[in-house]
Amino acid sequence: MKRLVSIFAALLLAVPAFAKSPELVPVPQSAPAFKINLVEIDRRANLLMQQLEMTGMSVAVVENGEMTFAKGYGEEIRDSGMMVTADTVFRWASVSKGVAANTLLSVIEDGQISLSDSAEKLAPSLDLPGEAGTNVNLIQLLSHQTGIVRNAYDNRIEAGHAAKSTRASLKDLKLLCEPGTCHTYQNVAYDASAEIIENQTRLPYKTVVQDRVFDALGMESASLTLEGLTRSKRWARPHGRYGQRIAAVKPTYYRVPAAAGVNSSVRDLAKWMTAQFPEAGQIPAERLTAMQTPIIHTTGEQRFLNRRFRSLQSAHYGLGWRVYDYHGHKVVGHRGGVQGYRALVIFDPERQAGIAMMWNSPHTRPIGLQMEFLDQLYGLPKRDWLRLNETG
Repeated sequence: MKRLVSIFAALLLAVPAFAKSPELVPVPQSAPAFKINLVEIDRRANLLMQQLEMTGMSVAVVENGEMTFAKGYGEEIRDSGMMVTADTVFRWASVSKGVAANTLLSVIEDGQISLSDSAEKLAPSLDLPGEAGTNVNLIQLLSHQTGIVRNAYDNRIEAGHAAKSTRASLKDLKLLCEPGTCHTYQNVAYDASAEIIENQTRLPYKTVVQDRVFDALGMESASLTLEGLTRSKRWARPHGRYGQRIAAVKPTYYRVPAAAGVNSSVRDLAKWMTAQFPEAGQIPAERLTAMQTPIIHTTGEQRFLNRRFRSLQSAHYGLGWRVYDYHGHKVVGHRGGVQGYRALVIFDPERQAGIAMMWNSPHTRPIGLQMEFLDQLYGLPKRDWLRLNETG
């Protein structure tokens, strides 16, 4: 068996900014047990579904490392009578990025490559602008520090272009900053991680993920293709802003599977979330530390949060995960959206608690339920984060 590479040590060496990361307060080992009021979570979710913009949604809660709640709300197709259950499959969208980071780190542990290696050299299709691009390492790739404009050439993917040819065109862009000095969120460039995984394992990306993630964690509904979604026994169809049915699932982001390709039920999304807890023992602790270390401040994300969800502070990106401070507690998560679908997870890895949600409409209001969960988790005053304006 090949020697395990010290991923966290490589992170320390390759990212000088790590030393400047915020000191988030860990939960003491003696932290008292807690219990989420699941009746209240369910009640608020039901109220949310009475909003005209909502069609279907699924929610799962994990407490003390165990899934204690999983339920579907609304319909898979509006006015169809086909009700969402905890087994209905939705799309993860950008929540998929954590799977790619985890899988690439597992390949690094095989001992043939390291986090400090050039992403361009390992992914031949990736061609970043200028000489600086050749020095973008895997840490910078997985934390969106390539220096190019945010969401570079997503429009080409939307127009049906292949991922590899689109990545080769990135060289035509101008750098916004030197690589490694600012956060500019990517899909096309990030998907080079799938190419690297394929080149190193000599297997298709979906095969490696199936083996190292889905099968390893017992995620029976999870898949990485449009066919995987539509062949599911139950799956939610996409809907637009005003509740109208979108005729067909847009296939474009399946072309960048590392960035946005995963589908699953909320039960399996919760299994993936639970695997991020060190005490679960399902993913090596060193790998989890590397993924959940705050590397680069995400100023754009913080501006969004300040408008609606101000309690989430110190927004940073790690390797495939976002990291925040919530009233002095380190919380980790990600959100994602593709046409007609949204997904999110947020969790406290020390308390082994989190919430996973997916819905088949493009609205952001459901994000408020994660905030209400966190307030319960930390014993904070109740707030109407869902903006439902309850009376009485």
